[in-house]
Amino acid sequence: MVALAVVLVLAAGFAVQHFWAGRAQSVRAPEVVRAAAQYGGAGEGAGEEQGGAAGSVTGGSASGAAGAAGTAAAEIVVDVSGKVREPGIHRLPAGSRVADALRAAGGVRPGTNTDSLNRARFLMDGEQVIVGAPAAVPGAAPATGSGGAAAPGTAPAAPVALNTATVDQLDTLPGVGPVLAQHIIDYRTQHGGFRSVDELREVNGIGDRRFADLQNLVRP
Repeated sequence: MVALAVVLVLAAGFAVQHFWAGRAQSVRAPEVVRAAAQYGGAGEGAGEEQGGAAGSVTGGSASGAAGAAGTAAAEIVVDVSGKVREPGIHRLPAGSRVADALRAAGGVRPGTNTDSLNRARFLMDGEQVIVGAPAAVPGAAPATGSGGAAAPGTAPAAPVALNTATVDQLDTLPGVGPVLAQHIIDYRTQHGGFRSVDELREVNGIGDRRFADLQNLVRP
């Protein structure tokens, strides 16, 4: 009986050892494989970095140009002078109006007459806004029967603003009648205003000789 018990104990121990040795175990990848995987990942990351650097080099000039064009299109530069608190060059968002330029210049000085300014008018890049400039000097031009307006065809006392002048105001310029004045306004409407006095040459009916007579009597 003792021998049989010993045999049973040994058999049970052998069975337990065999079961324990045959259980499922997690297997780790060999160190060589793991190192290769890390090296491959680093290579891919380096490749991406090199590709990104190459893309930035090849596309740098294009993206820079696009950024510059976007900036240029997103803002305008105007010169605000006259009776304002901070005259000078000011940068404004595209689509700004004269009122925005006056605010950027610190506002109009107290007592300044701004009746000649159209504060709702849209501004153009490179434009000059003069605040407080007299529209005309009384008695500087021959008077009509009404006693105040300049006669058609006579030179105005102050430069006429091409971007804001009416047909009657343009009619006061030498050699400009109602028809030519309307041509000037039509050109202004179609092209979004005058950026320089030289654009007056492109108006239908204005040749070199007439432009020479007008260039010192008008402003954008």
